[in-house]
Amino acid sequence: MHPINPLSAVSSPPTAPSLPIIDSDDRYYLRRVFCVGRNYADHARELGNDPDREPPFFFAKPADAVFAVDEGVPEFGIAPHEVPYPPQTANLHYEMELVVAIGAGGSDITVADALSHVWGYGAGIDLTRRDLQDEAKALKRPWDLSKGFDFSGPCTPLVAAARIGHPAAGTVWLSVDGDSRQHGDLADQIWSVPEVVASLSSFVTLRPGDLIFTGTPAGVGAIVTGNEVRGGVDGIGELSFRVV
Repeated sequence: MHPINPLSAVSSPPTAPSLPIIDSDDRYYLRRVFCVGRNYADHARELGNDPDREPPFFFAKPADAVFAVDEGVPEFGIAPHEVPYPPQTANLHYEMELVVAIGAGGSDITVADALSHVWGYGAGIDLTRRDLQDEAKALKRPWDLSKGFDFSGPCTPLVAAARIGHPAAGTVWLSVDGDSRQHGDLADQIWSVPEVVASLSSFVTLRPGDLIFTGTPAGVGAIVTGNEVRGGVDGIGELSFRVV
């Protein structure tokens, strides 16, 4: 009897998830995706939390949950500018965020040195199965599947910091069917990008390919099949899609 090859059903190696880069034919290949929770005081309060009492905390998404929404994911039947409504939820929420792309690795990075580790930026949405998250919190269980599901991180192309600098201010906005839902500013973040990078690097060694979703302002809410969603971060990029 021959041993079973666990990869025998795979016709070719899976393609590494990546995002396009503005004004370049190169791509940014994703290694890990981290997200910051409650990084805007108004959003923390709208979820019933006290932003003055908590240091930054982090959760993760699978790297292949992130995709360029204007490209779609053709190999999985996802057309450009479409995002599928996920299973096992009746309360899908949007969270518009600045995304940070790490370009130089390190651990225990200082706040003063943190921006030298940032390659560039994008704008992305942390889609959340809020009903699953609320239930998991109530039962004191992990809420990984409320955040880390398929296609839960639609994103813009990335832009290099060498081109735009390191923005500390800029409008973070989102609309649904033309109605404004989120309107915040990067300047309102509780923890700045350098502070976020420094804090995360005290827990894990950051490496090129690591992406950080930096939190969302107030105004999060539900979207349903058929909604047209637009959002972005001024000076970084914007995206649009229909929920299908």
